[in-house]
Amino acid sequence: MNSISKTRERLLKRELSCAELTEMYLAAARRENGDLSAYTLITDEEARRAAAEVDARLARGEKLPPLAGIPFVLKDNISTKDIKTTCASRMLEDYVPIYDAFVWSGLKEQGAVMCGKGNMDEFAMGSTCETSYFGGAKNPHDLTRVAGGSSGGAASAVAGGVAVYGIGSDTGGSIRQPASFCGLVGLKPTYGAVSRNGLIAYASSFDQIGPITTCVEDAATVFDAICRKDPADMTSRGAERVSGRLHSDVRGLRVGVAKEFFENLPAEIASAMERALDFYKRAGAELVEIAFPMLRYCLPVYYILACAEASSNLGRYDGLRYGHRAETFDDLDDLICRTRSEGFGQEVRRRIILGTYVLSAGYYDAYYNKAQALRRTIKNRFREIFTKCDLLLTPTVPVTALKCGAGLSPVETYQTDICTVSVNIAGLPAVSVPCGFDGAGLPVGMQLIGDKFTEARILSAALAFESGTGGAYLKDSGRGVSL
Repeated sequence: MNSISKTRERLLKRELSCAELTEMYLAAARRENGDLSAYTLITDEEARRAAAEVDARLARGEKLPPLAGIPFVLKDNISTKDIKTTCASRMLEDYVPIYDAFVWSGLKEQGAVMCGKGNMDEFAMGSTCETSYFGGAKNPHDLTRVAGGSSGGAASAVAGGVAVYGIGSDTGGSIRQPASFCGLVGLKPTYGAVSRNGLIAYASSFDQIGPITTCVEDAATVFDAICRKDPADMTSRGAERVSGRLHSDVRGLRVGVAKEFFENLPAEIASAMERALDFYKRAGAELVEIAFPMLRYCLPVYYILACAEASSNLGRYDGLRYGHRAETFDDLDDLICRTRSEGFGQEVRRRIILGTYVLSAGYYDAYYNKAQALRRTIKNRFREIFTKCDLLLTPTVPVTALKCGAGLSPVETYQTDICTVSVNIAGLPAVSVPCGFDGAGLPVGMQLIGDKFTEARILSAALAFESGTGGAYLKDSGRGVSL
């Protein structure tokens, strides 16, 4: 796997041109995508345009931004003008946006090279990437395993060596979970740190864009490039840059350990967590026992509120304006019904129905209002926790990468989100970092959760672990481009 800094060094030393680098990644993407299904679309023309521009800037002796010329993958729910953005759904199979998302616009200005759009769970609803209309992304470490979801394509592309880094979105763990499954670093920023303008909404009060990378340093670099305030997004605040503030000294750091996150873990994951905690203790951090009894409520709160928002956000797909439209129908009601039944997959339909149910008369108070009240309680509990510790350490996912077609029930699949959804409920930052392997050699991820806008703190703690263990848990899949 190639890092941003290593790739940038090759460009600046003129050991290869950006055009040559881009062609290497495009060729690898075409070669590997049959196995990985990491990309829904490979954007050759856009990548070559950007590469030519970067080479011209290098020839003029310009100082380039950190991501200029670096090939990456953009999740397929982030709008790209004149380039298809499908959300991995039949509903938007042929949709071409007329504007760029704020994040993509900023990356394009900096000279980033987009090699393609990353596969994903349909409308970001899923934990395995298998709800994609185009078929799920595979795990480069074992093609019989899923890459995770919903940003599975971005994780598969980065771990598979067909992109240097990825941009995903995280509604309940959709960056951190595939990062954990694929042995990568995944950062879910504080809600509002990165603009959602142009991100096709699943659940607006939960969604957040962030990076998937091969190392902590790269996650900081990408975060710095995308954490600008956007006046067109009223929830956007931007954030302070973090790259210059990272360090590996954790002496005196208070690491919270909530036993609720560690209950009923498989032995191999529990062992990896114990080794991680022991590392921080030996490095001078203080382990602080924390109680988080609210964990039992996090999944129902998340799925009630997120599905309620989804039922509202996805109401616009009715066959009247854009997207899929049923060819045969009897009247207007039948058109809308047939269009939505044909255009949405089973999991999306399930969540829309659930969301509509909890918002309906007679059930609004019983479910939606209670979930909102519990959301406030969960936020308040996190505030209390961060007066006692500087960050929380938890597993990212209580399992390693699942078998493709494992046939889990919806409830069993939802339970894989148990460690991640609380972060989105409270709008907090969290990073997943590789910390071990199971008996089959599949990566295990640990999660570091911080208070709002403490990205520098959690990334520094992650860097301390990564450097202190000598990168022992970073595993190359042996695929794609090797520089």
